[in-house]
Amino acid sequence: MLFAILLLQFIDSKAPPFGRLRVEGNKIVGSKRAPGMVRGVGLSWSNWWPQFYNADTINHLKNDFHANIIRAAIGVEKEGGYFDNKDNAYKLLYAAVDAALSAGIYAIVDWQAFQIHESDAIEFFTKVVNNYKGKSNVIYEIFNEPESASWSQIKSYSINLIKTIRGIDSNAFILVPTPNWDQYVEQAAADPITEYSNIAYTIHIYAATHPLSYLDNARAALNKIALFGTEIGAMEASGDGAIDLNKYNQWIDFYEQVQIPYLCWGVQSKDETNSILKPSENWNDLSEWGNLCKKTITAHQ
Repeated sequence: MLFAILLLQFIDSKAPPFGRLRVEGNKIVGSKRAPGMVRGVGLSWSNWWPQFYNADTINHLKNDFHANIIRAAIGVEKEGGYFDNKDNAYKLLYAAVDAALSAGIYAIVDWQAFQIHESDAIEFFTKVVNNYKGKSNVIYEIFNEPESASWSQIKSYSINLIKTIRGIDSNAFILVPTPNWDQYVEQAAADPITEYSNIAYTIHIYAATHPLSYLDNARAALNKIALFGTEIGAMEASGDGAIDLNKYNQWIDFYEQVQIPYLCWGVQSKDETNSILKPSENWNDLSEWGNLCKKTITAHQ
């Protein structure tokens, strides 16, 4: 019986394309120091879009979009999220991550919060990391978008979360947030975490809102830290408004040039610009943004 269980686990879990990702200098690399450039799509909030936390979605993203990474955004503070229903949050997370493991792509476990909830995050990641210990596909994003916390507060929180995760899985690849909804990467670069290695810092960009000075800041930050673009959109930061194709392409060109991984946001079906899908939820009839995201990944993957 034990052999059968182990065999099933082996069959259901396929190694990701670059092996376990890690950081060397300011670069994210895979096994044998090969570049670990991943491109994919983020699932939208688990509490609002649970219908997409399944193998069907992950297989569409892998096969249609050619994504080699997904991001499971586990809502924390908002209605119906982790604080309201922990069991459902874990159920949805495991469904998405297990599907990514089966598909042989990477999965980011994203604590989708705007404020610091350190003890709750420690509880969450302790359970999740114990569940996926040793799985090279799984990446841990310990805080989605700090809305008001200073870098010193974020840094202290992050050190404690890294300590927790590494105490369970010493090789875990961890993503650390940056201030102002993951836009002030220069603050992290000026005072990076030195207690732990093998971490990257997150940057979120919405091209129609954020100035190109953020790109200059990101380029300068790479002298000190590694960056990971866990969210990018061509629209406004609100998730709506017109697509700014020119600025979006400048960001994608930059990410490709310096090898910063990125994920489009997000898999939802609202009548809103940043929804990959239209309200019909037809994968053969994507939104304007869905088609652009798919085109971007397909062109570079």
